[in-house]
Amino acid sequence: MRDADVARAAIPAGEEPVKQRTQMSVKDRADAVDLISRIKDVRGELRPAERRVADAVLDDIEFAVRASNAELADRARVSQPTVTRFSRAVGCAGVRDFKMKLGQSLIVGSMYLGRPPALPDQVRSGLPYADLVFDQARAALDLAESQLDEARLRDAVSLIASANRVIVFGVGGGSTAIAQDTQYRLFRYGIDVTAYSDVYLMRMAASALGAGDAVIAISATGRTQEVLGPVRLAQQYHAKVVAITRPESELAEAADIAVTVDVPELSNVLKPTASRYAFLAIVDLIATGCGYALGLEAQETLRRIKYNLLNFREGEVLEPLGD
Repeated sequence: MRDADVARAAIPAGEEPVKQRTQMSVKDRADAVDLISRIKDVRGELRPAERRVADAVLDDIEFAVRASNAELADRARVSQPTVTRFSRAVGCAGVRDFKMKLGQSLIVGSMYLGRPPALPDQVRSGLPYADLVFDQARAALDLAESQLDEARLRDAVSLIASANRVIVFGVGGGSTAIAQDTQYRLFRYGIDVTAYSDVYLMRMAASALGAGDAVIAISATGRTQEVLGPVRLAQQYHAKVVAITRPESELAEAADIAVTVDVPELSNVLKPTASRYAFLAIVDLIATGCGYALGLEAQETLRRIKYNLLNFREGEVLEPLGD
């Protein structure tokens, strides 16, 4: 079965993967105004006719972006000058500026703007509530296993286990947490590793690397410029880069070794991000491989950690390290 077929098979019935939207420039993203939120905030302060325009916009935002001034006025049952006044009342220079800013607000997708997803019928009828998450986690792990390139994984383990020092890059809620977990997984084997998520610190740390050092760069999309910049800096100073990311992405192409998996994100925004499970599994695979590669050295570091934890508090020998 091809990877694309496996990906589709992993999607629970009734849910669709999120489609990628055209990306704005970095400057456009920085300057973008969340006009949808602004309309909701000021709605109660608008005149009655302007409020009808606000309701028409919020009821169907994609229509409001596409519609002409006359079509939007007709939908709201107001005059065209009222649409112009509404545009200015919500902080826009006019109708054209309003439509541009409204379109920017849609960049995250309309799936966040409708009614929240309802509980699946099978859960409401008594099946385990845990299936909401566990089914998706199992599907993501199965998908990661089916796509894993064993040779690249072994190369990544060899590079990281033999590196003088390792730094980990991850930006955003998901990748930051995975980067931090990567540090926790690796340091207990005696690897000199530090995770960074601050953009400036990432560039500073990359600039201090040299030959024999390694970077682990984590990005679910593979196009995060805040990660790609430090990656290229690290390579400029002869450090090697392992990427955990999406296949055929910009980060995958830039890395010396790319361990990739494509787990589609689902339209149900109330569920956890599916790719997180796959990425955490890859981190555990790399960490376990490094443990075996380092052998007695890793085992001695683990012994010292466990010894000092047991002397710090009462507990059983087989308790998880650090818990």
